[in-house]
Formats: sequence, C-alpha cells, structure tokens
Amino acid sequence: MLRVIGAGLPRTGTMTLKNALETLLGAPCHHMAEVFNNRAETDPPAFLAAAQGDYPDWDELFTGYAAAVDWPSSAFHAELAAHYPDAVVVLSRRDSFDTWWKSANNTILKDIHAAADLVGPIWMGMIDAIWDKTFEGAARDDRDAVEAAYHRYHDRVRETIPAERLVEFETGAGWQPLCEALDLPIPETPFPYLNTTKDWNDRANAVPPGGVPADEPQS
Repeated sequence: MLRVIGAGLPRTGTMTLKNALETLLGAPCHHMAEVFNNRAETDPPAFLAAAQGDYPDWDELFTGYAAAVDWPSSAFHAELAAHYPDAVVVLSRRDSFDTWWKSANNTILKDIHAAADLVGPIWMGMIDAIWDKTFEGAARDDRDAVEAAYHRYHDRVRETIPAERLVEFETGAGWQPLCEALDLPIPETPFPYLNTTKDWNDRANAVPPGGVPADEPQS
C-alpha cells in the first residue's frame, strides 16, 4: 500500500526523492528508473492503458512499494490519492518554470526522440500519453504552451489534493518537510542529491538515453 504519492514532474529531484523515501520508509519507491530496470514488460502497457482510461489494479501494480514518484505514476496522482486516501502527496518542484525547462531540455526532452528507436511503440505510446495527460497536448518544443500547461498542472494538484495531505517540496528542501508529513525522525545521514544534469549526460550512451544503472542510486 502506498504511503507517499509523488505528484511532481520529472526533473524535480525525483530520484533524490525516491532515495530519501526509501531511507525513511524502509521499502522500495516506484520511479521511472524502476520501470526501465525491473518492470519493462509490465508497466508500460499498464500505464498506457491507464492514460486511456482503463485503470489497472493499483494494489497489484504497486505490490511491494511504499511510495511512487516521477512519471509514469505521478501523472496519476489524483487517481492514486483517491485510491490511497491515507497517503501523503508530495509535489516536488523547482524554484521556477525556467529552471525546470532548462533542466528538462538538457536531459529528458532532448533524448526523448532518440529513445523511440530503443524502447519501442508501447513505451513511446506511454510516454506520449503521459505527456499529453500532464501538459494537455502541448507540443514539446512549444515553450510558451508548455509553460502555460506547467502552471495549470501545478494548480490542478493544489485544487485536487487537500492542503492537509499535500507537501510542496522544493528541490533542496532536505529531510524536514518529509519527516514532518510522515511523523518520522530526521535521519542522521545527509539528504541525498542525485541525478544532476551532468549525471544524466554522463550516461548519454546508456539505454535508455540518460538511463539509470540498476546498481547505483541516482535522481
């Protein structure tokens, strides 16, 4: 059963958040890296179907996970929040659209077309459907349209999730907001800082582009 649901977009420190939540909860956190490394056969068709309105058995899909952040799951934060009414919802975010746009363009957006030849039509169908669900069909290279949809997305999260369940987690916020929301002590270990733009591009020849090695923690 999920205790934490991420509503934040990719490139908002979601791998850092995954690592932090796994430390706090002592159980795995779902993330796109999990899909690539461990669930490539099961998750893309399930999330593609979900984007088309055919929702999976969420309990079965997230068996073994205590949290889910990043795409594809964060695109379904409203559905998951309804299914797991006791879960905390974490809206990870950058300090501005400009900061997010720069990071996204230097990583996931520049590599998304290269990924098409590597991951196949179901994967790309999932990615395209999740993009359209999140950004209301805005073209990925139309900065103004993406910015407008970006702000509407954050507004929808705030309108959908009651304030007492929502944690707005700006990159670099550290342990305290998470620990307060989960009523857990602050760990003695430093808060992680993972998967920077440099980290992503240092893995430029990985599969998928910018891929996350299964044996290394990243954000």
